[in-house]
Amino acid sequence: MGVQATPVTGHRAWRLPAEVDTDQLAPGHAMKHGLEVIARHCLEGVRPEFAAGVRPGDVLVAGPGFGIGSSREQAASVLVHLGVAAVIAPSFSGLYFRNAFNVGLLLLRCPGAETIADGEHVRLDARGAHVVRADGQVLPCEPTPAFLLDMVQAGGLLPQLKARLGPGRRATETP
Repeated sequence: MGVQATPVTGHRAWRLPAEVDTDQLAPGHAMKHGLEVIARHCLEGVRPEFAAGVRPGDVLVAGPGFGIGSSREQAASVLVHLGVAAVIAPSFSGLYFRNAFNVGLLLLRCPGAETIADGEHVRLDARGAHVVRADGQVLPCEPTPAFLLDMVQAGGLLPQLKARLGPGRRATETP
C-alpha cells in the first residue's frame, strides 16, 4: 500500500498574462463609480468570467510587470474588495506595488509564478517567502519586508496607523 500525498487545499489560482495594466484591473469607463461597480468590470478584458467567479481567498498569478500603467489606487483596492488574498508574479510596477500594500493587498514576487496553472490550488507562506503548488513543489519568492507584511495583516496603511495611534489620538500628536 502506497503512501497518499496530502493534496494542497489552499487558494485557487487565476492565471493572467504578463503586463496586466491598471486599466484592466480598474477600467477607465467604471472609474466614475465606486468600488462595487468597478469590481464588476475587473479584468473583463482578459478574464471576462473573473469578477463573477472569484471567491474570497483566491489568488491571481501573473507574468512579469503586473500593475503597469497609471497610479490609480482602485486597481489594487478592487482586488481587496473582491477578496483576493494575494497576487503572485515575477515582478510588479513600482507604483502598483506600493499602492497594493497601502490598501492591504499581499504581493509576492515569485520568479516561478508562471509555472502555476489556472485553477491550481496553492498555499502561501508570505513570511517564509514561498508558495507551495498542488503537487507539493515549493516555489521560492523574494522576501517581503516584515513591515509590509504587518501592513497587509492590519488591512493596509490607514488601519495600521489608526491601530498604532490608538483611540482619540491624532497623527500630529507624539506618543
